[in-house]
Amino acid sequence: MFMSEIAQPPFVSIVMPIRNEQNAIRRVLDCLLAQDYPRNRMEIIVADGMSTDNTRQIVSQAAAVDPRLRLTDNPRRIMASGFNRGLSACHGDVIIMMGGHTELAADYVRTCCSLLQEGVADCVGGPIHTVCETDRAEAISLAMSSRFGVGGVAFRVGCRIRKYVDTVAFGAYTRDIIDRIGRLDEEFVRAQDDEFNYRLRKLGGKILIAPEIRSRYTSRSSIRSLGLQYFQYGYWKVRVLQKHPRQMQLRQFVPAAFVCALLLSLMMVGIHPAIGKGAFLSLATIYLLAIAVVSISLLWRQGKWWLAPSLAISFPVLHLSYGTGFLVGLAKFWKRWRGPREIEVLTSPTSLG
Repeated sequence: MFMSEIAQPPFVSIVMPIRNEQNAIRRVLDCLLAQDYPRNRMEIIVADGMSTDNTRQIVSQAAAVDPRLRLTDNPRRIMASGFNRGLSACHGDVIIMMGGHTELAADYVRTCCSLLQEGVADCVGGPIHTVCETDRAEAISLAMSSRFGVGGVAFRVGCRIRKYVDTVAFGAYTRDIIDRIGRLDEEFVRAQDDEFNYRLRKLGGKILIAPEIRSRYTSRSSIRSLGLQYFQYGYWKVRVLQKHPRQMQLRQFVPAAFVCALLLSLMMVGIHPAIGKGAFLSLATIYLLAIAVVSISLLWRQGKWWLAPSLAISFPVLHLSYGTGFLVGLAKFWKRWRGPREIEVLTSPTSLG
């Protein structure tokens, strides 16, 4: 592994696919260029998805001042193809999969490299602290950072100790494991990093989340954008299921099961009105009570009771959008169950780290 082959710090490539991020890109680039890591051991590759705003100009201006920064085109305009383009152009021993709405702590790169050099994992990341620009965005952030909202996703709900997980956001990977896994699957519009991390784990690789790896993510600011985001997550999770059925967890099926239960109870109204209405009202009542209890618990700690309406809306948008997306994905991809389930890996599974 790279840490035993060189005495100096590993060369780090930060690959960031973006599109139309003029409002955020300047501060994101500032935090990357301000990392407390040797300047001659780091590069930043921005893969732009043919932005129609001022994103390209902002990146080009920054690149003219700092040679560590490079701009490349991403004609397909999706995250997976952008990362793959950046991967083809980078030289790093460590590769960080960066997001356009994210600001990294000044020691992010150094901390990730230190853990990777210890050999404790093949990919490392940390919990993300969500920042908000409006009250509605703050309510959405609370929902997305709660176990009731998103299940036990460690990088969203946080962690107090280091532990091995299924996936992380903005992970730092060793070049060795990326060479063995291959590239991101460009079929995926969403969930491409989850699918990538599932392949890593199938090779026997380890993903570590550590609380000292810190980043800030700017939350979605509208209910509509939240609903679209989670509909797409549910939709593309079906393809992850088809390719990696053993990697799925029970919590990922719960939203779709809930939507099915609601739909079945409504269908029952036409056959047995009393039974159908009773089932629907029971499900709805239990769910609304759960929202109320969780919302009160979260807002009690925050002391921001004015967020209650937006928070109460955010939970059903998360769950119903994801569940509906999953069911639509099942219908859309129903012919794909017999196709090849795995993206071929480069070696047989082995134990790493």
